[in-house]
Amino acid sequence: MSNGVNKIILGFVGPLASGKGAICQYLKEKHGASVFRFSTMLRDVLNRLYLEISRDNMQNLSSALRQTFGDDLLASVIANDVKNEKNEFIVIDGVRREPDIKYLKDFPNFYLIEIKADQKIRWERMRKRGENTDDNTKTFAEFKKDEQREAEKNISDVAKLAKFKIDNSGTLAELYRQMENILKKFKF
Repeated sequence: MSNGVNKIILGFVGPLASGKGAICQYLKEKHGASVFRFSTMLRDVLNRLYLEISRDNMQNLSSALRQTFGDDLLASVIANDVKNEKNEFIVIDGVRREPDIKYLKDFPNFYLIEIKADQKIRWERMRKRGENTDDNTKTFAEFKKDEQREAEKNISDVAKLAKFKIDNSGTLAELYRQMENILKKFKF
């Protein structure tokens, strides 16, 4: 089982605040999935360095790590986490670049899922959740600028590789229903 042959691994790609975290939390609670986030390792390092967990700091750290240790560093960490995970249902939040799935594609049951939503809706959701220290004060203009940053600019290209697509411009119930329809393809 450690080679991942029996595991179902779903990776979620989508723009800022599109619902990747919400669907991963749902899959954890409803179906017992293990959740891995690309941002977790960045938050861990920032916490250890006693630095603010802001979008700027996470993007700067991600860039520095990838420039120093290779563009696929974070992908390698996630793939090793997946390989070592005992749970056979794994979801991955925050695929942003093609190198992010470089090693995940080697797992026979890896599927990339795109989540998208209207930009204004995503901005409002981000402000409400306040996940990062600067989220709940961010203006719509700042949000649009954030979407043009290096960490976000490849998302639409990576999303083209997705096997499944979810539109999360509606309610949580609608989001969950779309996810359940996808899961039926895996005999859930």
